[in-house]
Amino acid sequence: MNAPPAARALRGPLSSIEGAAWIVGGGLRDALLGRPVADVDVVVSGDPAAEAARLARAHRAGRFRLSRDFGAWRVQGGALEVQVDVMPLLGGSLVADLARRDFTINALALAVAGDDHIIDMHGGIADLQARRMVLAAPSALDDDPVRVLRLARLSSSLGFSVDPSAREASRRAAARMADAPGERLMEEFARIVGMSDSAGALRSLDDIGGVGGLVPELEDCRGVDQSEYHHLDVLGHTLEVVRNVTSIADSPEDVFRGDAGLVAHRLADPLADGMTRGEALRLTALLHDMAKAATRGVTAEGRVTFRHHDSVGADMADVWLRRMRVSNRLREFVVRGIRHHLDLGFMVHRQPLSLVQYDRYLRRVAPDAVEAIVLSVADRLATDGPRTNESQITRHLALARDVLRAHALIAQREPVGSALDGAALMDVLQRPAGPWVAELLVAIREEALMGRLGGVPETERFALSWADDHPDLR
Repeated sequence: MNAPPAARALRGPLSSIEGAAWIVGGGLRDALLGRPVADVDVVVSGDPAAEAARLARAHRAGRFRLSRDFGAWRVQGGALEVQVDVMPLLGGSLVADLARRDFTINALALAVAGDDHIIDMHGGIADLQARRMVLAAPSALDDDPVRVLRLARLSSSLGFSVDPSAREASRRAAARMADAPGERLMEEFARIVGMSDSAGALRSLDDIGGVGGLVPELEDCRGVDQSEYHHLDVLGHTLEVVRNVTSIADSPEDVFRGDAGLVAHRLADPLADGMTRGEALRLTALLHDMAKAATRGVTAEGRVTFRHHDSVGADMADVWLRRMRVSNRLREFVVRGIRHHLDLGFMVHRQPLSLVQYDRYLRRVAPDAVEAIVLSVADRLATDGPRTNESQITRHLALARDVLRAHALIAQREPVGSALDGAALMDVLQRPAGPWVAELLVAIREEALMGRLGGVPETERFALSWADDHPDLR
């Protein structure tokens, strides 16, 4: 097959490369499919460092080493419209290099200089046309179980079917994911979490055994039935919550109406590890019930319970995220979200609530209040069992809107109760520092929220009265 214009166009920026070189991998695949190309992989027979330097000079671009072990370099910026990764031939020849690739649709090559013929040694063109994912070699996934994640991501994003032999090999290789470095697993998994249809990609991953291979605690949740408020087992419910988080982020006005802009802006903010807050919340949703299999119980009356699955799950997630070698910021965000994912739901049955009670909840889930509210709503919308009724969901959503509105209102009033700080309070009461300072500051904050405190004199009088009511200050 001769390369179509879109594939030939990939050669233009690469004309400064002097040795034998070939365009390979996902950039070529996407060009052949008529999809946008953001990055191009090039394998060279010569020195990748020297070729990357020539390419960078030609385009006034930057370059840096991608891998010391494999000798790969990245060139980007300047006049380059696409990112270019320059790598040595694996195995010393193009034949050996293509044989080591993951899927046939990625085992295609086009010479940077020469004729327009697409080099296809593994039937990749036919598989592109048939829209199917086929392994380039029977051992492709056994050689690198991280590719199981890539199989799910590509099949989902491209809309390709998975060849039966690839599905069987994937289920076999998924059991060995624990042997792979956590950083590599998380790098590929983050791409799934970041997809517009991450829930669909996760279902594709589950179909080929990858969810249980990556997070064994979720495999334990498969088939675990829940209370009569649920219509799905724990794993099915979990995937539904991920889908709901994504839907809310895409159309927050459906739930949050006039405050939708606050939600959209917050979830679009970058958080850590290349993830936005919304993408990190999808990860939180995936792990939020991971302790349910371990905590399931049945009361004497036959009621199914999962006592403390929030706190136990937070600890489980902490261990898993440490193994994945994520940043502290991402790990702490996910763990906090899991630890507090039930809190808002507990408040539904205590209504009506005051602004102070809203504030106590918001301080408990800070600094991720918006995300905690969204996760609670997504979790509630994923329950449709025989004991669920519309009024329960309506009340939960109404509370979520009220708390979000309170969050915005309190933020406008910040700093609440700042007339005196801790040092000033110690001076007013003539007492040394201790836990009482934090307790009094909270009390002052809550009085100010209720509009009962103004300036310094009123705050001083309140502090003295509070001290009289707490004679055993520590």
